[in-house]
Amino acid sequence: MHIDFRPFFGLGIVLFLAVAVLAFYRKSVARGEDDQLHVFDGGGAGQPALAHKLDQIDKWGKLVTIVAVVYGVIVGAAFVYQSYLQSITSTGL
Repeated sequence: MHIDFRPFFGLGIVLFLAVAVLAFYRKSVARGEDDQLHVFDGGGAGQPALAHKLDQIDKWGKLVTIVAVVYGVIVGAAFVYQSYLQSITSTGL
């Protein structure tokens, strides 16, 4: 049995590109983060909203990364298994 893995590899590339886009998006959002503690001057009023946005981006980034890695391992294992089966049938073992 021969399975064409190109669509599976394409989906894997899309997943890993989504991880990269989320990483760059997080970096651009975090650029406006102020990591100084403003106790007396009342500064940093928008920081809780920014922190919440970064938390949401981190949550989705972790989820998409886990899905991409698990998907990549499964597709890679299936590819190796198919290659193994083809090598056995071609050598006649």
